[in-house]
Amino acid sequence: MELTPKFRGSDILELQNFNLASVDDIASVHAKAYVSGLEKAMDQASEKGLILIEGSGPTYATSTTFHESLVAAGAGLALVDSVVAASKNQLDPPTAFALIRPPGHHAIPKGPMGFCVFGNVAIAARHAQRVHGLKRVFIIDFDVHHGNGTNDAFLDDPDIFFLSTHQDGSYPGTGKFDEIGIGAGEGATLNLPLPGGSGDTAMRAVFDEVIVPCAQRFKPDIILVSAGYDGHVLDPLASLQFTTGTYYMLASNIKQLAKDLCGGRCVFFLEGGYNLDSLSYSVADSFRAFLGEPSLAAEFDDPAILYEEPSTRVKQAIQRVKHIHSL
Repeated sequence: MELTPKFRGSDILELQNFNLASVDDIASVHAKAYVSGLEKAMDQASEKGLILIEGSGPTYATSTTFHESLVAAGAGLALVDSVVAASKNQLDPPTAFALIRPPGHHAIPKGPMGFCVFGNVAIAARHAQRVHGLKRVFIIDFDVHHGNGTNDAFLDDPDIFFLSTHQDGSYPGTGKFDEIGIGAGEGATLNLPLPGGSGDTAMRAVFDEVIVPCAQRFKPDIILVSAGYDGHVLDPLASLQFTTGTYYMLASNIKQLAKDLCGGRCVFFLEGGYNLDSLSYSVADSFRAFLGEPSLAAEFDDPAILYEEPSTRVKQAIQRVKHIHSL
């Protein structure tokens, strides 16, 4: 779709030759024993070609998985660095997007889970705090599945607000309304399970009624986004009805939210997405939103395949989460 520096010049910058994440970077979120154990398991992966590293996903590794996972996490760190640097001398710095694999939001502190190896967003959040002094980090996770790994990493941390919307009852079964954080972090975790069939109308209401007031109250220094595209109506792994246009709206609105609240500092991280066509079109349309260009969603989306959203149940879910969090 020609959304690259080759066709767009300086409108789109691609980071080349960035550093891998260090073991210390990974250990800001994950147990050192897990990191070293995974590195050792690469010998076994070399012999067998493919090894199972976690059963619920299921999550597999090949001989290059450890290295690739350090590359993926490193891309996020490099983008945080770039966005922070740009924000020092311009009011509207570029929005960044880490187009990375493996994804990260299911990886728990002590191990891999659900196709995820290291928690890319969580590692970037700690990096923003430690390296750049950006104390308050707001994480939005709109993947169709609950970002349980990110959730667990910051349960007791009042300075990292984790907000996840996900399909109720989907993998891994966590992310209930009453999961709001513990101890000092109580109230800094918001989980909004949406009923199956929720779509564009639901997500627009969620953005306006939940995400915006939450972010305004928290006053972040940077916004990080776990951008999963598996809520798309064409995605085989779940049953929400987001469209390519929904993702354009989210990208555009989150970019504006970052501009309003934290100097435009915002980094997206690719999470799920299992239909390559809807994934491709939706990511590309997210880029158009970042560029301030019109959506081309209408070229891809087919409104005829959509069915009526469960609007009453969506309203109930929104009211419930607003009540719990006094929004």
